Amino acid sequence: MSKAKGAAPGGLWTTKRNGEVNLRMDESGMGSEPPVTIHEFFLASADKYGDFPALASKQQGQWTKLTFRQYYGECRKAAKSFLKLGLARFHSVCILGFNSLEWFLADIGAIFAGGFAVGIYTTNSPEACLYVAENCGANIVVVENDKQLQKILEVQKKLPLLKAIVQYSEEIKEKRPNLYSWDEFMALGGSVPDEQLDNILTSLKPNQCCTIIYTSGTTGNPKGVMLSHDNITWTAKAAGTYVGLKMALESQESVVSYLPLSHIAAQMVDIWLPIAFGAQTFFAQPDALKGSLVDTLREVRPTAFMGVPRVWEKMQERMKSAGAKSSALKRKIAVWAKAVGLETNLKRLNGSAELPMNYRLAKALIYKKVRKALGLDRCDKCYTGAAPIMRETLEYFLSLDIVLYELYGMSETSGPHTVSHPKSYKMTSCGQEITGCRTMLCKPDQEGVGEVCFSGRHIFMGYLNMEDKTKEAIDAEGWLHSGDLGRHDEDGFLYITGRIKELIITAGGENIPPIPIEDAVKEAVPILSNVMLVGDKAKYLVMLMTLKSKVNLETGLSEDELTPEAIMFCQKLGSKSTKVSEIVGNKDLAVYTAIQKGVLKVNEHATSNAQKIQKWVLLDKDFSIQTGELGPTMKLKRPVVAKMYQEQIQQLYLEAPNTSNF
Repeated sequence: MSKAKGAAPGGLWTTKRNGEVNLRMDESGMGSEPPVTIHEFFLASADKYGDFPALASKQQGQWTKLTFRQYYGECRKAAKSFLKLGLARFHSVCILGFNSLEWFLADIGAIFAGGFAVGIYTTNSPEACLYVAENCGANIVVVENDKQLQKILEVQKKLPLLKAIVQYSEEIKEKRPNLYSWDEFMALGGSVPDEQLDNILTSLKPNQCCTIIYTSGTTGNPKGVMLSHDNITWTAKAAGTYVGLKMALESQESVVSYLPLSHIAAQMVDIWLPIAFGAQTFFAQPDALKGSLVDTLREVRPTAFMGVPRVWEKMQERMKSAGAKSSALKRKIAVWAKAVGLETNLKRLNGSAELPMNYRLAKALIYKKVRKALGLDRCDKCYTGAAPIMRETLEYFLSLDIVLYELYGMSETSGPHTVSHPKSYKMTSCGQEITGCRTMLCKPDQEGVGEVCFSGRHIFMGYLNMEDKTKEAIDAEGWLHSGDLGRHDEDGFLYITGRIKELIITAGGENIPPIPIEDAVKEAVPILSNVMLVGDKAKYLVMLMTLKSKVNLETGLSEDELTPEAIMFCQKLGSKSTKVSEIVGNKDLAVYTAIQKGVLKVNEHATSNAQKIQKWVLLDKDFSIQTGELGPTMKLKRPVVAKMYQEQIQQLYLEAPNTSNF
């Protein structure tokens, strides 16, 4: 074991919904913060930031806002209504819908009422919804609309603990017993005395569970990550302080809520950090990820913005497509400005304070306009996390004077563990530990790469009803094992190199991390969207590839037509293909040759013959969340992909390797 930043305090871990844990207090910085419940945490903020706007929702073109004092009052109302509906102590309210004021009120109201808040991914099937609702003992389910309601109605008979369903958007199409509109629901609590709620609020303890986050579960059923009041309140204060978030009394920060709230990253950024620091949260439109997000960003102009890598990649693709349509002069200026931006910013990141004249000119001509067009002109905290991001994307934004700060953590660490920020940044690193968190690399190899392990007050209580899984995750000394492989540099910056479970162990016994090879291929062949390296227990490596194609905004599924960027790539090669089917069906010689050249280029830099890609195949459709290849944060579900495309993989191994695919 190596690079332990202080000892991990051992502790009591629980898998019981009514259990408690030992608070892992320590002497380092934020570790000594007194523990508080969510209610105490929110009440203090409501007192401190009472008249500041907290939440902003847009309806019929108009923004309506709630102050922190009103927000707190509405959460109390929701809590009383949950009590009226029969929410029992240590039982759950499941929330199934897009980000909204009602989502927040249901979440915090459930916690105030002594229950648990449990988000369900909107892409879940009825069976997946059933598993979560049954596993967490749901008494009430809050749904966004009729589409989500139908999923719950389909499985309702298998949920004996379910007492009511609340729908918060759209009118209810068909009246049913124990089905309430949002207005009906909020009115229910009027008959519940304040004293009844106050007694429950007084009984809450910081070391009890308040929220359950379900992992997306690439294999087997998802695990319910139990987070305590202290996990959430401590992490929000510690993370916000570490990255330099301003308190509203000094200057109010603002964020846009659009990432799935069933994920801890979105909850931390959209709900808990804003409460801790008095920031304002604006709700994006439900079609945010289908194209309207940039409109909201331009209108709101947030001061902090979090995007999973795919969001940043999509922005990059759109900007490249728009740039390709510009005049020759504008393209020339843009190329010059990006070269200046990348060079200047790389020097700045290495400690240089020099801002040359050509950089200042490029800033006036290009960078300011790009930031304004993206709605990021006030944003000095642009974050990426939840999945690996390619160096090419980091450099692209850096060339436009936008630094993407990486953060790293898990649901089991209440979100962030290491974070980059302006005073602590190295490209491709996830930064350094938040004050009060500790990292240890378990069983490091000769290059210092070992399993990343965590300790601190942000570590979860345990997996609900899964004692064996909890013991697998947390060792006897109290260290949480991430399953990720990483290394530290001489300054203590953490670099993630892959996942233990993702390691490909060839028939010859060589351990190969797939992500660096996959990233290199995508960089060498810009027409590729997703790639997956395969070769576990095999004699050589093969790769599945998909092409960049347009996405149907309604279904989220990839279409046959290539993206403008991909079409431009084909044209430069002399190919007339504009569709995936044309390239794959005809084995378009120009495109296949270009891909093969890219693969050979990557193979030239392989550390051994075993790490070379011997064969590859182009699939006829890109991966998506809807078809199951990608998780909710756009992470590749390797076991799922391997199963779905086993026929194509087997075909690649039928013939001898010759790195020829056509």
